[in-house]
Amino acid sequence: MKQIKKRLKSGETLIGCWLNLGSSVTAEIVGLSGFDWVLIDLEHGAGEPKDLLHQLQALEHTAAGAIVRVESYQKERIHRVLDLGAQGVMCPRINSAHEARTAVQGMHYPPKGIRGVAKMVRATGFGKDFNRYKANTWNELLGIIQIETLSALDDLDEIAATPGVDVLFIGPADLTVAMGIDGETSHPLFLEAVDRIVGAAKKASKAVGILIFDPQDFEKYQDLGIQLIACGSDATFVANGARDLHSKLSRFKKQTK
Repeated sequence: MKQIKKRLKSGETLIGCWLNLGSSVTAEIVGLSGFDWVLIDLEHGAGEPKDLLHQLQALEHTAAGAIVRVESYQKERIHRVLDLGAQGVMCPRINSAHEARTAVQGMHYPPKGIRGVAKMVRATGFGKDFNRYKANTWNELLGIIQIETLSALDDLDEIAATPGVDVLFIGPADLTVAMGIDGETSHPLFLEAVDRIVGAAKKASKAVGILIFDPQDFEKYQDLGIQLIACGSDATFVANGARDLHSKLSRFKKQTK
């Protein structure tokens, strides 16, 4: 384990990014670039569950902790990625404390949860470290609940107070769409929602995360007390690099008569 949860609890701000190409090669490149954590996206990313193992293996020798966003809060989605060795799970579009509790229960073994027990899996060293792994999941696995719907805002305090929910993660794209202010992250309604989320998390002694689209916004959100901050993705890095190079080379291209 790379102690992402412990570092958050100590008050550290952790920098991350998305992995949505489903590629073990870009996962390794990003992991070696210095990010504290990465989010392998199985909700919107191009990769499929069968690609996850190779990405986790590629990240193993890097400093980046591997978090996986699953498609739903169903336990079958959650325990599968944990058995493969994910160090945390992000559940999207959680609408209530009931759904948050269901997600958390899927992450943990009885009596705290309902996760099925399988000893011969990658997360346990294929059985060698099962006892240690089982004893430490509550303290080491990071449970992240995305706040990106109006229903979640209505049940915010209860979601934050749910044991096993470690991070309330703000999803700006979906949340602004739900609020009728598509993409307007400077809108007073969105800023008020951010304040409410940070306040609820602080009251429950939980952390807050956010995906930002402009690196210049990093300090603004860090100053609000947001600790888990992501910016960019492997797809963005490849696309921006390709477009930038093409633009530069195009200036030198001689025009035919």
